[in-house]
Amino acid sequence: MNRLYVFADEAGDFEFSRKPNVSRFFILCTVSMHSCHIAQDLLDLRRNLAWDGVELGDYFHCSNDSQAVRNRVFDVIGQHDFTVHATIMEKSKSQPHIRASRPVFYKYGWFYHFKHGVSPHANTHPELLVTTASIGTRKEKRAFSSAVDDVMKQTVAANWQTDFRPSAADPCLQVADYCAWAIQRKWERGDDRSYRLIADRIDYEYDLWARGTTHHY
Repeated sequence: MNRLYVFADEAGDFEFSRKPNVSRFFILCTVSMHSCHIAQDLLDLRRNLAWDGVELGDYFHCSNDSQAVRNRVFDVIGQHDFTVHATIMEKSKSQPHIRASRPVFYKYGWFYHFKHGVSPHANTHPELLVTTASIGTRKEKRAFSSAVDDVMKQTVAANWQTDFRPSAADPCLQVADYCAWAIQRKWERGDDRSYRLIADRIDYEYDLWARGTTHHY
C-alpha cells in the first residue's frame, strides 16, 4: 500500500450563463485506490456485455450509457474499495477573475480540492500517481495539465507523478466519471438514486462557495 492511485474527472461545463442545458455546478471528483484491479473487472464486464449483444459506446461513459449498462457498471464498482472526494462549485457564485478563462477556473477548483480533500489522505502515502481525464482543445489540455502539476507542487508532500489521458484509455478514469455523474445528478436534479450506490465511499463532498450569497450572473 505504498502507492496511492488517484483518478480524476469532472462533471458540468465551463459555460457561465443561465441558459437551457447549461450546468449550474462544476464538480471535481477524484477516486483514490490502493489497487487498480477494478480496471480488469470493468474490461471483463465490457466483453460480457458485448457477447450478450448489448449496445455499447467506445468506453463506459455514464451520461451516454443506457440505464441497463449503468446498473451493471455500478454493480462492479460496488465490489471494490476506493475513496471518493468531490468539490462542488456553483458557477454563478464565482467572481469574474476566477472565471477569467477555463484553465484559471479549473486550477482554482483543483487547488482547493487537493488542499482540503485529496492531500490530507494522499500525504499519508509515500507515493502518489494522479491520472486526470483530459478535456478541452489541444492548447487547453496543456494548460490544464500544467495546472494540475502546479497544484500538486503546492499541496502534496508525497513523491508524486501525474498522467493526463482520455477516459477511454483507462477504466479507472471511467470509475471517476461514474462517481462524478452520480454526484452531479444529486446536485443538479435532486436525483440521488445513483449517488446512494457510492455514498458509503464518499469521504469528502464540499460545496466550495456554500457561504456565498452573491450570484455574478
